[in-house]
Amino acid sequence: MTVSLEVAEGVGTLRLDRPPMNALDIATQDRLKELAEEAARRADVRAVVVYGGEKVFAAGADIKEMQVMDHTAMVLRARALQDSFTAVARIPKPVVAAVTGYALGGGCELALCADYRIAAENAKLGQPEILLGLIPGAGGTQRLARLVGPSKAKDLIFTGRMVKADEAERIGLVDRVVPADEVYAQAHAWAAKLAQGPALALRAAKEAVDTGLETDIDTGLAIERNWFAGLFATEDRERGMRSFVEEGPGKAKFL
Repeated sequence: MTVSLEVAEGVGTLRLDRPPMNALDIATQDRLKELAEEAARRADVRAVVVYGGEKVFAAGADIKEMQVMDHTAMVLRARALQDSFTAVARIPKPVVAAVTGYALGGGCELALCADYRIAAENAKLGQPEILLGLIPGAGGTQRLARLVGPSKAKDLIFTGRMVKADEAERIGLVDRVVPADEVYAQAHAWAAKLAQGPALALRAAKEAVDTGLETDIDTGLAIERNWFAGLFATEDRERGMRSFVEEGPGKAKFL
């Protein structure tokens, strides 16, 4: 399989495995969507790591496969391409990308679907589609601009240049840079800590932030208000407040 889902201690690892560069061909895209939806459904998955292995995250789409596609073929495929990445973005649980080596084109777009990105010191990220006479087609023009701002996104998309990990961190494209041999361990630790948190509150927080970014402030506040009030009906809220009153902050156990 080109993508696998391994679950341990509440953390599901979505692992890309299509050597040598984890090129995201159609079969890989479809498998990614299938497993992202499985991770979203499974109660034993409480947080997710997206990982491409020790050497490379994903170097982009399978160009040889795309080269033979004409306009009609891509019109029929473009929505499925986006949907496979959106399935990762819509996992209603914390998602972290563990980025090693290259994350280019579709690989960068996949990293953008995570809530948090931890990159290796040797990582290189970018949207080089313009060098093929194209633009990003799996969410890059939208998610990148929302993450780093329109001018920085346009610089990367217009030039197609790669950025090293230090610049990626400086512009907000990644959130943490660590030695290459620590990337997965640190990403897993981030996910494992959140996997012990209140699942419904985490889901509410993610949806409130993500949905709120797509609308005006008043609508965003209404979304937040409804989730906030709704969480008062949950056992986790009762447990968290009881623990705070009886034991002090930060000691509640939600599993």
